Amino acid sequence: MAYGSLDFNSNCLKRIVSFRIILPNDDDQNVNEPLKLLILLHGYNGINGDWMLNSRVLQLASSHHICVVMPSGENSFYLDGTATGRQYASFVGEELPAYIRKTFPVSKKKEDTWIGGFSMGGFGALHTGLKYPDTFGKIVALSSALIVEEVIQMKEGQGNEIANYDYYRLMFGPPETLSYSENNPKVLIRNLIKDQNTIPGIFMACGTEDFLLEQNREFVEFLRESNVEHHYIEDEGNHNFDFWNKYLEVAVKWLLER
Repeated sequence: MAYGSLDFNSNCLKRIVSFRIILPNDDDQNVNEPLKLLILLHGYNGINGDWMLNSRVLQLASSHHICVVMPSGENSFYLDGTATGRQYASFVGEELPAYIRKTFPVSKKKEDTWIGGFSMGGFGALHTGLKYPDTFGKIVALSSALIVEEVIQMKEGQGNEIANYDYYRLMFGPPETLSYSENNPKVLIRNLIKDQNTIPGIFMACGTEDFLLEQNREFVEFLRESNVEHHYIEDEGNHNFDFWNKYLEVAVKWLLER
């Protein structure tokens, strides 16, 4: 088992970036098979070490022979911006998986390549997985910050307790365009259905005391109405690692199902 932090030059972000990696490379399990790859995203105001510091991801990676990569998304919502060096979706969905596949003994198959996250990272996992369905076979979204409908209603000078209007406009683009923008996961799903493309498997979970519960319920209802196959769990819990740690383990078992 190897784990640590690596730096490389990102063309998408126009700078040297760091990511954490867990590489089960010294056990006897499946030694001749490429590793499956799980990219895990952190939440708002987080860092790429949050999963390592607060969850059992190290043990899960080792016991299930999974390479886990944890990039830094800053507070980007993992979306592409128009400014130079703000192509976060392209970074997570294309550049980072390509670099990992080139550098480490991981599978190049999309069915062995997954993306997950919590809160802002849950949104990022859904958006990135749906935007790059040829890269990712499955998506894990825990307590996802599915706030697009709220952002659509924002006017200049408004905001919420997390951030102001200018921040949301920078991340998502003009709110009035979000109902048809590809920054909206619902738009991505509609486009995949229209084009008859395969939609990655979706696992979602949210705590019943979580402040984002209603947003997650609304998105799950959209999936049901759109006849999109998904797995959703509600359970007692709040917006914290007690809940995410519990359901990361459940999600990993779901990822390994065929």
